[in-house]
Order: sequence, then C-alpha cells, then structure tokens
Amino acid sequence: MKLGLYGINLGACIDPAAAIAVARAAEAAGYDSVWTAEHVVLPDPRTPESPIPAQTPLLDPAVALAHVASHTRTLRLATGIIILPQRNPVVLAKELASVDVVSGGRLIFGVGAGYIPAEFAAIGARFDERGERTNESIEVIRALWTLDKPRFQGRFHSFADVDAQPRPLQKPHPPIVVGGMSPPAYRRAVRQGNGWYGFGLDLDATARCLEGLREAGKRVERPAALGDLEISVTPAGAVDRDTFERFAALGVDRLVIFAPGGTADEAVASVERGAELLA
Repeated sequence: MKLGLYGINLGACIDPAAAIAVARAAEAAGYDSVWTAEHVVLPDPRTPESPIPAQTPLLDPAVALAHVASHTRTLRLATGIIILPQRNPVVLAKELASVDVVSGGRLIFGVGAGYIPAEFAAIGARFDERGERTNESIEVIRALWTLDKPRFQGRFHSFADVDAQPRPLQKPHPPIVVGGMSPPAYRRAVRQGNGWYGFGLDLDATARCLEGLREAGKRVERPAALGDLEISVTPAGAVDRDTFERFAALGVDRLVIFAPGGTADEAVASVERGAELLA
C-alpha cells in the first residue's frame, strides 16, 4: 500500500519554507504523494457542517502544488479535493494542466461536489446543482485535456473551435480521483474516476464506503479505459502498523495520513514517524 501526506497547503505548510521541508522529507521517506485541502471561503460564525474555523488559512491548491513541485522530483501532487462545481472548469483545466507541466507530469486531480451551502452562496454557485455540475465539469476538463479539437455541449458549458495549450504531460490525462461518501459520489467515481478518495474514515467506515462503491458498480457502467478504481483514504486518528495493514486488507491502495504539525520541525518529525508504516 502506498503512503500519502494530507495537508501540504495548511497548518505548518502555510509557510512556504515549511512546505518545502515537509515535502522533501516526505519524498525522502518514501511517501508517494502530498495532498491539498480546499475551501475558498468558510462560514463565519462557524456552522455545524463546517470542518474548520473560517480563520483557518488554506493556500490555493494549484499554487501550493506548483510551489512544492519546484522543490521535489518524484512526489505525486494531489488536489484532495477541489470543490469542482464552484469552479469554472475551462479555467481550471488550464490551471491544472500547467501544474502537471511544471511538475513533470505528477498531478493527481481530486474532485468533490462540496457540502457547505454558505460557500456556494458566497461564490454565486447553485448548491442544488452541484452534483450535475460536478459530473459535467469532469467531462469538460477531460475534453480540453484529451481531444485534438476540443468541443463540448452540455447543460452548463458549451464550446467549439477553441484549444487550450499546453496539455497535461500525463496521457491520456492526469488521474481523476472522485471524493465523497454518498451514493452519488460512489456512482461518479465508478463512472468517471480513475480513483476514489475518502476522508476521515476508520476501518468500519472504510468498509462501508467500499461496499457502497461495489453497489454503485452494479448500477452504473464503468468505462474499460478507466481501469481499476484506485482507493485512497485519509484515516481518522493515528495509524499504527497493524491498522495500516488492516486498511490494506480491506483493499485500500493508498493511505493519506494527516500530519501537518504545528511547526515545520514538528511536521517533518511527524512525516518521519509516519514513514515507519512503510518499514
């Protein structure tokens, strides 16, 4: 099982030098990837569904990953996740293709539909359309990344006689990882994703999610070109070697541990302790 690190754009990693130190430590220790969070805005005062206080700094995922890319060589760079229905997918396709190019082809594109109404209201996006917009936006981005002459006709987006260069280095495109723990998210992952990502899960919750993915696979067709669905999970709480192996036994392909630390030194020490799981 692969080991990833969550939080390269928050906590101690808000400081650019700390992010470099943490990313380099993760790469040296054998982690395969670093992952970002995203909330463009958060409700203030905090509402029950909000995961963190509104005053929590979060660097933009593309900016944070491009910064880390220039100081690493092999580490995969994952958005975990971008709230896709809040973004213009045509603009986002260019931003993330650029990250893939400057990183030498290391982007993992993680997406989700979002769940905080106040975020959508502030951005001017329809909360009730988020699922349909997410599905369509994935296809918009795939068209811009892969078609010789990009064109698309959908409910929310349409274009023809345009192009967007450069294209991502990865072919046919960077892996698309669908986040979420609901039946629509499971169906989206099966139908449109190279992978699925679950956040803050213990072993029992992970098992339930994997069963949800299996059930979705009975209801929607998975394109053969997508291959096997890669499973990534950020676990709830600390993980020891036994727990690591139990996640692997469930069928998890990558454990993305949360270890940003309060300071750069603490974050690096946490990364090095996490690497013991790979021993």
